[in-house]
Amino acid sequence: MKINDPAFSVVIPAHNEEKYISRCIAGIKRAAHYAKPAAVEIIVVANRCTDRTAEIAEKYGAKVIVNDEKCLSAIRNAGIHAASGTIIVTIDANSVMSKYSLCETKECLESGKYIGGGSPMRFDRMSVGILCSAAAVAVHLLPIMIQNKAALSGGMFWFYKQAFLEIGGFDEGLVSLEDMDFAFRLNALGKSCHQKFGSLKHSYIITSSRKFDEFGDFYLIKNMKMTKRLFTGRDREAADAFYYDCR
Repeated sequence: MKINDPAFSVVIPAHNEEKYISRCIAGIKRAAHYAKPAAVEIIVVANRCTDRTAEIAEKYGAKVIVNDEKCLSAIRNAGIHAASGTIIVTIDANSVMSKYSLCETKECLESGKYIGGGSPMRFDRMSVGILCSAAAVAVHLLPIMIQNKAALSGGMFWFYKQAFLEIGGFDEGLVSLEDMDFAFRLNALGKSCHQKFGSLKHSYIITSSRKFDEFGDFYLIKNMKMTKRLFTGRDREAADAFYYDCR
């Protein structure tokens, strides 16, 4: 790695995120301060944006690339392939990492114990409906975790770019659940070389509750058939309605 290459590349998928993108980038820059002397590259993948997302991201010092596919796997892959860092972190544009997130990530990976990992997540507001919805999601995730013999955290993923390349990146055949699929495959790679898929213990992300604001706190409970369809990973109609065409 050249001396001027960043140790970290933080990749942010962003579809019409002008309301959130500056806070996300500010959180990364704050975390970068505590991760010194590591350099941090910020890449925003502008996806079908019709607002000021790209303009704001560039104003705050991010590198912006464009990907217009309605597939989060393809969007994430585009950003990671464009990344210069040896350590990759992916975070959604409506989330903010805590100040020691990058520092703890670096420590975990450099310890040699971890192939990669995730991060605990907190919503920016909580309600009975959101708690019930989280329980409904857990019901659908449990059989998948049992099948894969792993209980993995998500929210924000971190890993070496080399590991990403070894498992072929995010599966572009999936239109939802691509993050958990990636985590299970990364976990399997780790097992093959006696490493673990971890979770940050002291750091977390705060994510907006905008999906609940848009659809209602009990939406996933009231629409269990839709929720089940999302958890197939391949239902284009359900994914478009909940992820890609909702804004």
